[in-house]
Amino acid sequence: MAGPLLLRSLLSASTLKSFSSHLAPLPRFSRCFSSGPASAAAAATTYPSAYLDPGRLRNVAVIAHVDHGKTTLMDRLLRQCGADIPHERAMDSISLERERGITIASKVTSVSWKENELNMVDTPGHADFGGEVERVVGMVEGAVLVVDAGEGPLAQTKFVLAKALKYGLRPLLLLNKVDRPSVSEERCNEVESLVFDLFANLGATEEQLDFPVLYASAKEGWASSTFTKDPPAGAKNMSQLLDAIVRHVPPPKANLDGPFQMLVSMMEKDFYLGRILTGRVSSGIVRVGDKIHGLRSSESGIEKIEEGKVVKLMKKKGTSMVLIDSAGAGDIISMAGLGSPSIGHTVANTEVMAALPTVELDPPTISMTFGVNDSPLAGRDGTHLTGGKIGDRLMAESETNLAINVLPGIADTFEVQGRGELQLGILIENMRREGFELSVSPPKVMYKVEKGQKLEPIEEVTIEVNDEHVGLVMEALSHRRAEVADMGPVPGNVGRTRLSLTCPSRGLVGYRSVFSSDTRGTGFMHRAFQSYEKHRGPLGNVRKGVLVSMGYGTITAYALMSLEARGTLFVTPGMETYDGMIVGEHSRDTDLDVNPVRSKELSNMRAAGKDENVKLSPPKLMTLEEAIGYVASDELIEVTPKAIRLRKRYLDVNKRKAMSKKAKN
Repeated sequence: MAGPLLLRSLLSASTLKSFSSHLAPLPRFSRCFSSGPASAAAAATTYPSAYLDPGRLRNVAVIAHVDHGKTTLMDRLLRQCGADIPHERAMDSISLERERGITIASKVTSVSWKENELNMVDTPGHADFGGEVERVVGMVEGAVLVVDAGEGPLAQTKFVLAKALKYGLRPLLLLNKVDRPSVSEERCNEVESLVFDLFANLGATEEQLDFPVLYASAKEGWASSTFTKDPPAGAKNMSQLLDAIVRHVPPPKANLDGPFQMLVSMMEKDFYLGRILTGRVSSGIVRVGDKIHGLRSSESGIEKIEEGKVVKLMKKKGTSMVLIDSAGAGDIISMAGLGSPSIGHTVANTEVMAALPTVELDPPTISMTFGVNDSPLAGRDGTHLTGGKIGDRLMAESETNLAINVLPGIADTFEVQGRGELQLGILIENMRREGFELSVSPPKVMYKVEKGQKLEPIEEVTIEVNDEHVGLVMEALSHRRAEVADMGPVPGNVGRTRLSLTCPSRGLVGYRSVFSSDTRGTGFMHRAFQSYEKHRGPLGNVRKGVLVSMGYGTITAYALMSLEARGTLFVTPGMETYDGMIVGEHSRDTDLDVNPVRSKELSNMRAAGKDENVKLSPPKLMTLEEAIGYVASDELIEVTPKAIRLRKRYLDVNKRKAMSKKAKN
């Protein structure tokens, strides 16, 4: 026990102050706090108790469609308020966010502006991560709705706005990217009308419909209350937006005299402090050392989870964490001290036995089965191979991400339910980087049965393509049971067409990569869950057969040369293969067994012109997202830290034939 006690004493605030001169503040924060004294060293400063006044607080979420400029806007707001930004898109702290240029997890930070404390929440714009939006909008009183002035409101703008309006938030409309040449004042007025119609269609109240409009270029770092493309030098900053937030967003309705209660909205794990719970204090004041307990609502009533005391109170300030002595109602804070409560649970004073209402989440729409990798090449790359390790990791994920459900299956398999293949693809990629090996089934859409009728999830799809690709896209989507709702030219872009469609989720699985190749990379496609509707019938022919290996060993160039005429290859010479592994796509609708390890028969006879030069076309190497969308129901994806392979569920060719006959019967 001496070790942990010694570490705890080393982490005392006075010692941290002496460390702070040697250790630089943390440059970034991810979902997991940086472990060790470095994270605590950044927390050497403390707040004055004046911040307990709820009238000075403003809690605001920044919501928008993908790529409309939320994270860049957050950078500019942080910089305007004096925060030290170590790099662009400072709020995107997870490595996958920086690689892909998307926000995956919601993050909260606070900035000071004219004697006010602004708690800002950056949210993802992608519908697959809608659970991140749903669980944080309950913490705020206002929202900044960022809309691209060129593109206007799209499918996911509607999705995130509906969440904000449902919680009674009053959004401010910020038209971003007005510095672009194609954006005029008339276009901004058009977009404003479209957003107003969207508010009205989503059932906004009269108060919500009376939203202020601002114009901005987050890239150039300015916001204006009137339309302009080039504001005067003295006004090239974000002060008008910050003033509008203070003016239009109401301070939290807070009762400082009541007992302390807080609903947990986010959870991180720290190597030293254990669970760090983040949420908005709904009533009372909490101080370091207070006795608290965790509560949750169950069918039998309110259930106490754990009792303990507040070990640390923290608040995100800019891009680093700071320690605070106390916090009052209305403020968004992080605390350490309890090891069992998670998202949706209530943390309160020990005399309180009432749990706060939890957030209602949309139901998951697709599921995938995760299992142990049982291929002949298993165990070569990864360190976590067993079903128990995979199950523990998935259960830990479902605690921090409420939009994912994990259900144990038979024989070390787990059914993972989520919102879309991108969300589950991010989970698989994270596990792969952590050293896991898995076999993953193709995504299955989750149906509902109501009044004897089969219902399926339908998504709203917005597509923008060049005119010459419209026919190709329409034909592909007609096979996938899509129905066109609207079609017209794109304002400000000659030769571009915008399509609005509704399509079953099962039809869109794997379509993104097909869409990219059909439009030569020039098209945009955005989708968001709309509702459950009547089943639209079987899909058309959306995929050809595959080339299945019937050899074990190293793939040879000699063998691939004769296979090129049969279809598109997914492998290169030198890769390992085994019976039942998929090595390419057949040019026909049937599967074909091939031998990719065949080598040239050598003899000591030589003849002129006998040795032909091997020339191979570049293969189509599958990414994880493409593989998830490509595999059929009788196939699996083998995921290891170094490779992604496609394989048949049954590796033996005779077993496959027997099972295919059984399926037909």
